[in-house]
Amino acid sequence: MTKASTKKTAAEDDMRSEYDFSGGVRGKHAKAMQKGYTITIHNTDGTTIVKTVEPRQGTMVLAPDVAAYFPDSEAVNNALRTLIALVPKPRKTRVRKDHLAADKA
Repeated sequence: MTKASTKKTAAEDDMRSEYDFSGGVRGKHAKAMQKGYTITIHNTDGTTIVKTVEPRQGTMVLAPDVAAYFPDSEAVNNALRTLIALVPKPRKTRVRKDHLAADKA
């Protein structure tokens, strides 16, 4: 039994032949985009619109190798809630009265 080919023929491919992405790097600008960026729109009437885009507060980006294990943000949150339940809660330390008296003396 042979595996079916997944390659598209030239007739099925929507990409133009002059586009060459063989030297492309996935995620090249991802780190800069996480910090926010500015979009400048130059209108035909000579006006310019500048928009600043900032990531939403609380946005966290997963590394690609980690993201491969999660289909969506709900799955990530469920996994993290499971880990949180395993972490022991910090113990409150009580100050003994005899130590306070010794410190004052």
